[in-house]
Amino acid sequence: MPIANRYDFVLLFDVKDGNPNGDPDAGNLPRLDAETGHGLVTDVSIKRKVRNFVGMVKDCQRPYDIYVKEKGVLERLHREAYKEIGAADELADDKEAKDAKKKRKGSEDSVRKARGWMCQNYFDVRTFGAVMSTGVNCGQVRGPVQLTFARSVDPIIASEHSITRMAVATEAESEKQEGDNRTMGRKHTVPYGLYVAHGFVSSFLAKQTGFGTEDLELLWQALSTMFEHDRSAARGEMSTRGLYVFQHGSELGNAPAHALFDRIQVRKTVEVPRAFSDYEVRIDEAGMPSNVTLLRKVG
Repeated sequence: MPIANRYDFVLLFDVKDGNPNGDPDAGNLPRLDAETGHGLVTDVSIKRKVRNFVGMVKDCQRPYDIYVKEKGVLERLHREAYKEIGAADELADDKEAKDAKKKRKGSEDSVRKARGWMCQNYFDVRTFGAVMSTGVNCGQVRGPVQLTFARSVDPIIASEHSITRMAVATEAESEKQEGDNRTMGRKHTVPYGLYVAHGFVSSFLAKQTGFGTEDLELLWQALSTMFEHDRSAARGEMSTRGLYVFQHGSELGNAPAHALFDRIQVRKTVEVPRAFSDYEVRIDEAGMPSNVTLLRKVG
């Protein structure tokens, strides 16, 4: 069933003694705003956890398969789409085609059908959208669900720890250490950080991709519990602490998103927070705009 309302939502999650989103350009240090010291978690990182959760609970079975997943080869999926819509003859292997670029683009009608097939069968395509025009062309999809970077409520301090492994990887390392066989490493963690991300759901774009009410409920479930199934030593303890959904009474919406987000206020109650209980979440429900309903999924 198609959705008929606009949604805006606020996601609160925290990390304790872990690295919520390492920056490969900075030695995998936790991402942060260099000017303010506030921690950052990219939208891509959050979407990855949603994808992993949906892939886990739905076993990557269509129509809930995942397009962008580990070790995936996207062009293979594009070719499969052309095969399923009966347009495989429009494609040719590079060795067989004199004009490979032309042979891999497909006709306008085939691209449209292939795009529809991808939306129908891949949850993340119809949810977040995708650029599928590289290689075999399945077009581009603008997803109805969009997320911002998550930003910590307060500045974070990244701690660096030395760690030791009582083994080495190769015989050469063992000989160099004369049998001591120790490997030194480093680990970066955030002692504690509470992060806030904002999200948006467009019913107009949902109609274009086929994103429906069942997909929406699965999205809320994923955002609520995704960290419970994404444990690792590197990420420490991460949990969703709040998911506040503003449901508009219309497709266009009944209030600006920023005005609704401002109604969720988070402030610390101690000088140095080390737990979610060291924060207070205030929700201003007085004078809520007409035809806007606050749905608490978590919190």
